Amino acid sequence: MTAWTPCPDTCQAHFDRDSLQQQWLRLHLCDGQPWPSDPALQEGWRLYHEGAFEAAAEAGQRLGPAGVALASKAAAIHATYVEASDLVRFVRLQEVAERARRHLVSEPDDASAWYWQGYALGRYSQGISVAKALTRGLGRQVRQALESALRLAPGHVDAQLALARFHAETIDQVGELIGGMVHGARKDQGLALYEAALALAPDSVVVLSEVAEGLWMLEGDAAQARASDLQERAMRLAPLDAMEKLYLRSVQAAADH
Repeated sequence: MTAWTPCPDTCQAHFDRDSLQQQWLRLHLCDGQPWPSDPALQEGWRLYHEGAFEAAAEAGQRLGPAGVALASKAAAIHATYVEASDLVRFVRLQEVAERARRHLVSEPDDASAWYWQGYALGRYSQGISVAKALTRGLGRQVRQALESALRLAPGHVDAQLALARFHAETIDQVGELIGGMVHGARKDQGLALYEAALALAPDSVVVLSEVAEGLWMLEGDAAQARASDLQERAMRLAPLDAMEKLYLRSVQAAADH
């Protein structure tokens, strides 16, 4: 088994059980995860928020169905923001999508599992190129999974952002006409989803930055002033945990290039 790359020291955070519980609603505003009653699951989430993603994923897998969200999030975030090897990243994202698919066979109303299936397939698609993923039908799978998540949990902010990104990236790659006719991507739906996410989580580092990037893709120069303002607001916020530190590091790296 390939070793997991450790989270950089500068991106790690510290939580004990009490501080985790106190900050839980802020930490999980965008995915709606309830505070777990099981101490083992609490500990797994504590490890995740500190940046111990491998240990968190293993804890989630040991807990079976109750730990699917934890295992999925730990593996997907590590693959997206920490893993240096493209091959390992692709394999891990495929594993997340497959774990969610298997879970949904017995739990088809689990919005979180639908979200992680869509997220993992979406990130995999970005890695192999959005255009190539669309030709392989992955775009349809991403859209359907995220739409399923939102039918079950309309206020799932992360799913709103991910589905908005599907619309934005598809249109950015193939244009509004082909994107709509062939892949079901709609500019108006993407914009509406971004606005909904922003309304529900206006002080989230991830939401502010994702909306800014989405506006650039969907509206171009017309969105310059607002997108810049949103991005500046995101960069002024203090990250809540290891994931947000990693996210901000990736945003800064992209801006530097």
